Amino acid sequence: MTVPVVGVIGNHYLLDDSYPVHAAGTMNSGAIADVAQAMPLIVPTSPEYVEIERLAEICDGFLFTGGRPNIHPEEYGEEATTAHGAFDRDRDQIVLPLIRLCVEKGQPILGVCRGFQEFNVAYGGSLHPEIRDLAGRMNHRMPPDGTLDEKFALRHAVTFRKGSIFSDILGTDEVMVNSLHGQGIKSAGSRIVVEGTATDGTEEALRISGAQGFALAVQWHPEYRAAEDPVSRPIFAAFGEALCAWQGRQND
Repeated sequence: MTVPVVGVIGNHYLLDDSYPVHAAGTMNSGAIADVAQAMPLIVPTSPEYVEIERLAEICDGFLFTGGRPNIHPEEYGEEATTAHGAFDRDRDQIVLPLIRLCVEKGQPILGVCRGFQEFNVAYGGSLHPEIRDLAGRMNHRMPPDGTLDEKFALRHAVTFRKGSIFSDILGTDEVMVNSLHGQGIKSAGSRIVVEGTATDGTEEALRISGAQGFALAVQWHPEYRAAEDPVSRPIFAAFGEALCAWQGRQND
C-alpha cells in the first residue's frame, strides 16, 4: 500500500501586496506527514485550475484548513457586512461542493477553523460574523500580538457530548484548546451534529450525520504542534487510520 495523499486546502494570498500565491501553513503539512502518516498536497482553490471530481480521484482525503478570508454570507442567504471581513469566493466554489462529494463517497475529510465553518455551510448552516459581539460570549480571536506560542496558547475548555466520537478518539469528555477564530455557527446545517462546545456555548467540534467515512471538524487549530500535543495527535492519527482504510477499500 502506498502512502495516502491528502489534499491540503490552500488559500489565496498576495506576497508584498502584489504577487498572488496559493499557500497553506507548514504546520498543516507537518501534521499530515508526521501524525497522519500521509503525503500533503496543497490544493490551489480556484475553479480556473481545479476540477473537483478529478481532485477527489487524485487524493485519498482532504484537510480543510483555516484562513483569514471568510465564507461569503451569500452562501447561506445573507448579505455581506463589514463585520463579515474579507472573502475568498474562489475557495467557496471549490470547498463546499468538495465536502458534499467526499461525504457522499465516504472519503475522509477533516475540517479546521474555517474548514469547520465550511462543513456547516455546505449543509445549509449559517454563521455569526463576529462571536465576540454576542452577549455572554468570550473573544475567540487570535491575540493580535505575541509570539507564535502565545498566539496558539491554550485558551478555553471544550466539553464533548457523552459517548461522542471525539470522546472516543481522545479518551475524555473535556479538553483545553487554542482559539483563533472570529466567526462561529449561527444555525447548524441539516446534517451537522455538534459534538463539543466551549465554556461560553460556542460550537467547537462537529461530525456530519450519516457520513460513510471520517467527516469531523473542529473550530480550534489542532495542527499546531500536532505531533506532541495530547489533543491534536489523536485527532490526526484517527484521520490517518481513516485514510488507510479508504485506500484499502479502493484497492480491493
